[in-house]
Amino acid sequence: MPRPERRLPTPRAMIVAPQPEAVEAGTEMLRTGGNAVDAVLACAFTQGVVDPMMCGVGGLGTMQVFDPKTGANLVIDGLSTCPAGCTPEMWAGIFERECSDGFGYVVKGGVNELGHAAVTTPGILRVFGAAHAAFGRARWADLFVPAIAVAEEGWAVRPHVAGVFAMNEAGYGRLPYAAKLALTEEGRGLYMRPDGTPKRLGDMVRNPNLAGTLRLLAGEGVESFYTGALAQRIVADMRAHGGLLSAADLAGFAATRCAPLSILYRGRRIAAPPPPAGGVVVAEMLRILERFDLVALGHNTPEYIRVVAEAMKIAGRDKDEHIGDPAFVPPPLDRLLSDAYADACAARIRAGEKARLTRAAGDARHTTTISAVDADGMVVSVTHTLGTPSGVIPPGTGFMLNGAMNWYDPRPGRAGSIAAGKRRFSTLSPTIVFEGDTPVLTLGAPGGAWIGVAILQVLLNVLEFGMGMQEAVMAPRFSATTDAIDISNRIPRGVQKAVEAMGYQVNRQPISYAFAGVHGISLWDGVLQGGADPQRDGYVGSVA
Repeated sequence: MPRPERRLPTPRAMIVAPQPEAVEAGTEMLRTGGNAVDAVLACAFTQGVVDPMMCGVGGLGTMQVFDPKTGANLVIDGLSTCPAGCTPEMWAGIFERECSDGFGYVVKGGVNELGHAAVTTPGILRVFGAAHAAFGRARWADLFVPAIAVAEEGWAVRPHVAGVFAMNEAGYGRLPYAAKLALTEEGRGLYMRPDGTPKRLGDMVRNPNLAGTLRLLAGEGVESFYTGALAQRIVADMRAHGGLLSAADLAGFAATRCAPLSILYRGRRIAAPPPPAGGVVVAEMLRILERFDLVALGHNTPEYIRVVAEAMKIAGRDKDEHIGDPAFVPPPLDRLLSDAYADACAARIRAGEKARLTRAAGDARHTTTISAVDADGMVVSVTHTLGTPSGVIPPGTGFMLNGAMNWYDPRPGRAGSIAAGKRRFSTLSPTIVFEGDTPVLTLGAPGGAWIGVAILQVLLNVLEFGMGMQEAVMAPRFSATTDAIDISNRIPRGVQKAVEAMGYQVNRQPISYAFAGVHGISLWDGVLQGGADPQRDGYVGSVA
């Protein structure tokens, strides 16, 4: 019998994200006349309600926008800064080691991760406000309506949220999530069961205080958070508990607008956020791998894994050595992305050399992403996060503040060391791919140290192997953020043995979908196709 014809209408607008309630909010915004920026913001505010340890108004992030009406392609950066009270030496004496996955640092007592001293200046609301002012079409207050409704009516703990609540990252060097959920009285009331354990799959969460915070932001704008009533609550809580964040830190924070970091890969332009965001890592890996016939190697063959893993390690090593806040440490981008350097790196890989990517004595995965395309062709991708959440909920506000001081190297004199006003390198890398002046692909991912390597592989799956968007994000992945190569459980054991025979330590992950949760949309020939990574709980929302 002939194959049944597709009877679903062709989408003209699309949004994809890891949380179903958030995708619903963004889809409805597209359906009722909002553009891609409006949809992403409605989605993001809802994410902060239903994924409270991943993101929220107390977090940070980066957005990339392409506006076809003006041809503008820009990055709005809201990566947080060290409070002015920070000094390079303040935790040098209690430094213990790097987290073993390359994301964050361990200090005695965990003060850089849990509690008020762990909080950096939140930047994400400045990004959202700037994006709406420049590109938004819907009323600012309308962007909060779905998030307020979910906060008041409640939401059920989903599989991924339940996994996060129960997460214990002691093996990496980070603290268990139960300690963060239970740090404050408000956190215990929201997220813990009466027996003192975190809420589980299906348990309901209602957060009227967060609904009130969102109403305040809807009515007063982001200034409430930085100079107004919300700022006063945050600062009072910091003063009461020895926090470093001050009123001056909040009032002085500004999002930056800049051109994306762009490279050509086999004739297509890859646009990603520049340092201190993570686009440089993706760009360097692509520059090296362009020197290989990856299709001839075969997808996820032992030699393919070796070649790509070495590119991952080289870019990771260069990031550790050279990339921080450009205002403090100018990054040598011209050298790292040059033809000569890519040629030299490729030659070493061909010769069988192994790059070293060790960790001292040893970006958390606490992040989320959204990509959207509207009917006019506007493309928006944002990745935002709490870093490693601090557990701090300012009384009566319902939202948790970031714990991104964990990202700063407590050892002075390094690219990522602590300094007042300094932005830390972040792996966040919302990316857009262009053919000429036309966007053909957008994607982003949560996943900490794994973000760059996951985005790389999805790009290669599409651009080299011709996979559709959903197939590309579902294909088995691997990672090399240390000297070892970690592989998904769906990579065959025979392949693992062959890679081990090359002299590599290979760690098989017990889960089938691993290494960051990539979500994206392709736009080839104007036809929208979305991909939602099955390791998270989201989906692709579309409007016909």
